[in-house]
Amino acid sequence: MENNEIQTPDCLVENGETYDMVYERPHTLTGTRMHYCPGCGHSTAHKILAEVIEELGIQGDVVGIAPVGCSVFAYDYLNFDMQEAAHGRATAVATGVKRVLPDKYVFTYQGDGDLAAIGTAETIHCVNRGENIMIIFINNGVYGMTSGQMAPTSLAGMKTTTSPYGRDTKTMGHPIKVSELIAPLPGAFYVTRQAVHNAPAVRKTKKAITNGFKYQKLNKGISFIEIISNCPSNWKMTPLQTVEFLDNEMAKYYPLGDIKVPSAEDLK
Repeated sequence: MENNEIQTPDCLVENGETYDMVYERPHTLTGTRMHYCPGCGHSTAHKILAEVIEELGIQGDVVGIAPVGCSVFAYDYLNFDMQEAAHGRATAVATGVKRVLPDKYVFTYQGDGDLAAIGTAETIHCVNRGENIMIIFINNGVYGMTSGQMAPTSLAGMKTTTSPYGRDTKTMGHPIKVSELIAPLPGAFYVTRQAVHNAPAVRKTKKAITNGFKYQKLNKGISFIEIISNCPSNWKMTPLQTVEFLDNEMAKYYPLGDIKVPSAEDLK
């Protein structure tokens, strides 16, 4: 802030002019400048998560776990307790944290290469046990950090560094719909798939994360929030093109919306 600026909770006064304060960085985000590629959905997901935690007033009662992948950088930007985990093991670590600290709000923040590949067993068994945590699953269809290899969630025909001619389902299998895979398990209390590529999607994602934290107080199982995210660098597209690709391709195979919601009786 410059010397000629005065900031109050409601306004900003600069050079004698008064401006209404319509938004400010939540205190649950650090002041560190995010390094994510332009158009990447991680930065938006971080902001939404931070806003929800501040609005719920639970900053001192949250423990997040992030493993290897682009999600590992969350430690630099989120201003509350975070714990690192080995690749794919975030849900196992979260299980331990929640059992030792049952009154804390515990969540994992994982990418598709992590959760849906090396962490598949941990994910399924954690959900099957009904651990009282929230899983945030960022699905951009590729291994983002390590140059865009094919992930379990890469679409059929999708070109990646390890499928340069496109994913051939005959030899490489079909993309895994993780949310639909785990929703039938009795330990899954709330399962939803949202996105962060436009304003309406962001609002729905924020509501989903808010629900995920609130449901932890009910102690009735996993809240699983899948977030379809843009990855311009590895999709080899401009940020605008990724928005169109997400709408026209990703959301066709991974339809957005609630997959499993608690009943009125469940919420008592």
